[in-house]
Amino acid sequence: MKIVLDDGAFKPYKAHPEDAGFDIMARESQIVPAQGSAIFDTGVHIEIPQGFVGFLKSKSGLNVKHGITSEGVIDAGYTGSICVKLYNNTRIPYIVEKGDKISQLVILPIYSDELEVVDSLDETARGNNGFGSSGR
Repeated sequence: MKIVLDDGAFKPYKAHPEDAGFDIMARESQIVPAQGSAIFDTGVHIEIPQGFVGFLKSKSGLNVKHGITSEGVIDAGYTGSICVKLYNNTRIPYIVEKGDKISQLVILPIYSDELEVVDSLDETARGNNGFGSSGR
């Protein structure tokens, strides 16, 4: 995939060949306030192929150790700079330094057929049993 990097941006990379996601780094230092959020313009532009989507997913270390999460969708066709919104779920401000890993980009194929409106759906074992239906 093709990428363009703005001044100060870091090229996303996989720490290990078997990793699902490309690590995305902050190109600026910033504080994520306690129980608040902050937006980071990474300066990374990517050309995601048609038939695929990019998901921004939380770094597990940031989530488990510091309560910092992120989430986002990058559609094929969008070539603007990737912005990452970090959420601080704790009561302690979190300092992000320039070059810190802040999120990961996972690229997956998507289902692209049209939706068809019908009168009813096929019966399944689960049916309409939702939240908690599979037990604890």
